[in-house]
Amino acid sequence: MKTKTLLSAAAILAAIAITPAHAACFADYKAKKDGPLQLHYGVMELPDNACGSRNAAASAIAGRLAAQGWTLLNVLSIFDGSQLQGKKASAGQYFLRF
Repeated sequence: MKTKTLLSAAAILAAIAITPAHAACFADYKAKKDGPLQLHYGVMELPDNACGSRNAAASAIAGRLAAQGWTLLNVLSIFDGSQLQGKKASAGQYFLRF
């Protein structure tokens, strides 16, 4: 019985070790909407596959913004959750909106 418990514990630890840790990543960006001209600064959570580069982040952000009539102007930075609260006041209503 003790051996079976140890094997079960070892299997669980091995599964945890090979599972990639999910660390959320975010980007801050600038966007515009025409007619009349509107600009905004926002913060968006990115999918894991968009965290590696600004180009990947821009593709993810542009698609979400376009669905709401916005055009991406610039991805300013990609960052982890430790910087998130520091950007909340600046993003205002566009903080994690899209």
